Amino acid sequence: MTLRVAAPLCLLAAVWMTECAPPTCYSRALSLSKEVMALLEKIHTYQRTKTCAEVLPAIFIDVHNSCVTTKLRDLLYVLLNHPSQYCRERPRMVLLKRKVQNLHTIITRMCYRDLVFFTDDCEAIDTGHSSPYYAEDRLQLLQEER
Repeated sequence: MTLRVAAPLCLLAAVWMTECAPPTCYSRALSLSKEVMALLEKIHTYQRTKTCAEVLPAIFIDVHNSCVTTKLRDLLYVLLNHPSQYCRERPRMVLLKRKVQNLHTIITRMCYRDLVFFTDDCEAIDTGHSSPYYAEDRLQLLQEER
């Protein structure tokens, strides 16, 4: 009887302890990239910042793509040098600038050797559509399986 009560309690304690773990470099970069994408979506749809978003380059952040660093740098440049003073002072634009700066710093400095880039498809960051790329050895294996 006590085993039936103790097992769920141990499982609950284990789940609670895993949520208390500090974020890793990778998890922080991943969560911050999702926050930036959600904020960009709000800026593009919110009436007061919709005109500000017209200047921003299209970006679909993927921390596994090596092109993300240059695209974040380009986005940060546009945010810092936005042609409209009104847009530079909007709270959501200021928040976006801060988050993009943090994400760029995390990817390029803090997690420089911790992140693994699986692709270098810069077009995927611009369009959001990744085209599959197979190395020659992988393509050869696929052809041999047929």
